[in-house]
Amino acid sequence: MAALVSVVNRIAYGACDLVAAPRLSILIYHRVHVRPDSIYPEEQTAEGFERLMRFVARSFTVMTLGRAALSLQRGELPPRALVLTFDDGYADNAEVALPILKRCGLAATFFVSTGFLDGGRMWNDSVIEIVRACNQEQIDLDAFGLGTCSLAGAAERRSVISKLLARIKYLTLDEREEAVARLQHLGGVTRLPAGLMMRSEQVRELHRSGMEIGAHTVRHPILTTLVPAEAEREITVGRERLQEIIDSPVDVFAYPNGKPTRDYDASHVELLRRLGFKGAVSTAPGAARTGDSLFELPRFTPWGHSLGVWAARLFMNQCRTRHDVPDIARQR
Repeated sequence: MAALVSVVNRIAYGACDLVAAPRLSILIYHRVHVRPDSIYPEEQTAEGFERLMRFVARSFTVMTLGRAALSLQRGELPPRALVLTFDDGYADNAEVALPILKRCGLAATFFVSTGFLDGGRMWNDSVIEIVRACNQEQIDLDAFGLGTCSLAGAAERRSVISKLLARIKYLTLDEREEAVARLQHLGGVTRLPAGLMMRSEQVRELHRSGMEIGAHTVRHPILTTLVPAEAEREITVGRERLQEIIDSPVDVFAYPNGKPTRDYDASHVELLRRLGFKGAVSTAPGAARTGDSLFELPRFTPWGHSLGVWAARLFMNQCRTRHDVPDIARQR
């Protein structure tokens, strides 16, 4: 194992040494499961996450997003700079990921959608849990334009979930709720889990433990589906609630879904600047460098259970920059 770690470390160091100037890698996480999920076994588990975090602690300069944004602004980004981010506010972030981060001496940035705290549930998780709990071998989804779909096994259920998420994601907030209610009726599912998201006290615990808390709206809408006043309300109300919870400023933001031009546009970039945020992240892949927009920082998930594969994918992303995708702030 020591030899493998040595080789992987050389890969990680090489990723930074091959570029002309330091670059910032920002990693995206959502959930860290105690054990493999029956429908999504590839998602991160506690054992695998701790293995990766021990490697990260040895190999990178890990920063919160706020600190990294300031370093980029000043042109003082250290070599092998990396930010760990978690989106949405899942309870396992506090229950599973936080103890691992503390053992490894790492800080991370957690973007929390406040409308789901204290017993709420995101629409996409409702879809997943309805399909998971449905005891039918097949389901009639004509109402969603999908016909009759098999639910015979995990792969089939995963396929159905993927298709449903694609159909529902860009609906309005009210239409999402209606779609979930319709699906729950079709699936014959009466009860859904209520403990998926964090409690307010867990957000405070993250903050007390040295983690950074970032805004992620109230109800996780696609910002481009909202009129300007609604978008501003989602951002400001979510931020204010987080500041009440942790009794500290919240000055970093993650765009829901995060695809440039598709999910947010230049007006939202300018809105964050006007509201006094210090930085924001998208889901465009790549690594940031000094001079890039602090309000469209790229993020990446290097999937792979093997440490070697994970590090190699991180290396490949390190060689990309935010300039590989359009800078919408410059297109106004």
